[in-house]
Amino acid sequence: MTSSYFFENIQILEQAGTSLKREPVLIKDGVIKAFGKKALQNAKLLGIKPRQAKNMLLAPCLVDPHSFLESPFNGKEENIYTLIEKAKLSGYGQLGILPRGDLWRDHIESIISLKAIKSEVLIHLWGGFSLNGKGVNFSKHSEILQNGAIGLSDDDFMPPIELLKQGFSIGEMKKSPVLLAPRDKSLQAGGMSRQSVYTLRAGWPLDPVESETIPLVQLLELHKQYPEISLRLMNISTAEGVAILKSAPSKPMATIFWWHLVNDNSSLSPFEIGWSVTPSLGSPLDRASLIEGLEENVLAAISVHSTPTDNSETKLPANKRKKGISCHNLVLPLLWDQLVRKSGWEVEKLWEKISFGPSKFLNQAEEKLSLNSNRWLLFDPDKEWYQSHEEKFLTTATNQPLKDKKILGKVIDCGLINQAYQND
Repeated sequence: MTSSYFFENIQILEQAGTSLKREPVLIKDGVIKAFGKKALQNAKLLGIKPRQAKNMLLAPCLVDPHSFLESPFNGKEENIYTLIEKAKLSGYGQLGILPRGDLWRDHIESIISLKAIKSEVLIHLWGGFSLNGKGVNFSKHSEILQNGAIGLSDDDFMPPIELLKQGFSIGEMKKSPVLLAPRDKSLQAGGMSRQSVYTLRAGWPLDPVESETIPLVQLLELHKQYPEISLRLMNISTAEGVAILKSAPSKPMATIFWWHLVNDNSSLSPFEIGWSVTPSLGSPLDRASLIEGLEENVLAAISVHSTPTDNSETKLPANKRKKGISCHNLVLPLLWDQLVRKSGWEVEKLWEKISFGPSKFLNQAEEKLSLNSNRWLLFDPDKEWYQSHEEKFLTTATNQPLKDKKILGKVIDCGLINQAYQND
């Protein structure tokens, strides 16, 4: 079934740098055919009756700068095909995939095999900075970049600073982005929640703020020494981290994990899936500072940073299971609620952080609405629904938060949904 819509008066955001407006639009068979007066004229000629738009929004597809997909072809928790379908249903048109996997994407073979899949959901692969993410030896940077990687990254913690400095000095990445996480596992020491009174009350091991601030300072100093390197920072998560980045003379583009914007360690019950994430969940002060950092453009983009796991992993105790949540479908509804409904953001600002900014972060073309294109999403901020990991087509990953909870706001449709992937 293909999507056709005619709205006489719907909210439309066309592209970066434009303002939200209301006007007619005609979509036929999943493709935008006309805006404004032409939409009215064409719909009349075709005998198409208008639908009620109410508060719905037509906007460009979303972009996820980085998520994990560890078993892209045989993963029972998620594979490339279920991920593509989930992205479409969630309004995502571009996905950045990190190198960690059963076979690390640090060789051209693992890059080429995924690049062979053709989909209108654009897949951008981060190649491994070090072999197997061990932080000991380099991968062949120029080779994997020449064969389809969009940039270099490692795991969700910082490799040894000596290795980074050597790699930056050689400079084989040229202008390709290098994405690094300011997190020191040894300083974290197994901590599960950022140090605060709420962490103590919940009984979780403390993750000291220094596990982020010390590696962040090191990365900023390295960036000062090698300003020609397109450094990207993965998931700033603390108020102190935002302050350090804000005062830095040169600010690399940085992401924030979306879950840190809608929850903090004062608001979850001890049994919630959302405790077990990387970086660790912060305090209410951290969350407020992260939102402010986005508003002031200290932080450039919001990541989904999905880490799907299966039921055998999800059922383990929070301090034993693999960290992460999987939930592209929740991102726009919950961010709309937090940033637009509660924090008073303009829609344009939200899209800058969930679509246009992530595109820049990936060095890719920004999404936009245009005639004869199927790259659009239709969002209803007033639609009520219940979150369930059994929802058709989404995923077999079971580490989705807010299971069986009522959610306000839903992606009603996306022009990419009816487009099948092809495996060459």
